Amino acid sequence: MRVILIGGSGTIGREVATALSANNQVVIASRNSGDMRVDITDPESVEILFRAAGAFDAVVCAAGSARFGPLDDLEYEDFLFSFRNKLMGQVNLVTIGRRYIQDNGSFTLTSGVLARDPMPGSSAVSMVNAGLEGFVRAAQLEMERGVRVNVVSPVWVRETLQAMGHKMPEGMPAALVARAYVASVTGNMRGTVLDVNDYV
Repeated sequence: MRVILIGGSGTIGREVATALSANNQVVIASRNSGDMRVDITDPESVEILFRAAGAFDAVVCAAGSARFGPLDDLEYEDFLFSFRNKLMGQVNLVTIGRRYIQDNGSFTLTSGVLARDPMPGSSAVSMVNAGLEGFVRAAQLEMERGVRVNVVSPVWVRETLQAMGHKMPEGMPAALVARAYVASVTGNMRGTVLDVNDYV
């Protein structure tokens, strides 16, 4: 398969690229590096990506940002940034990419554990993660040509916690998180939220 991976230089994305590259051709796209450039928040940029990509069988997104902070500190623009970036950025990939993807292709998006297990400070992040999961369930009902759409819900990633300065991080290694992405691309699930714990 030919897979377009958005965010292949990130902590999870690098492991997804490694795992998928064993049996597939992986094309990495991001805003500043990789084989192709794309700004997922800009529909025109997404359109240009898919027009230029040639035939492809799967799209995996391991990119998207949302603002974390106390509710008292989050401004309207913080929620709007989160909505435009992590939520609508990934929605753009599906709504535009479905016109270009091969028959029986698949889209795999990324939400996160804070959709179902929120914590203080996660209002904006939880909002967009939950929105992505709702979008995937509903969008699958209207997919044509056998196209599938799923979303992976990572738990806290060990390497991310280490980078944040946690001395004894308990998170899941990114290489294990990547297994859920591979399952989404190579499996037959449709409109599914993949819990990474199911693939360890």
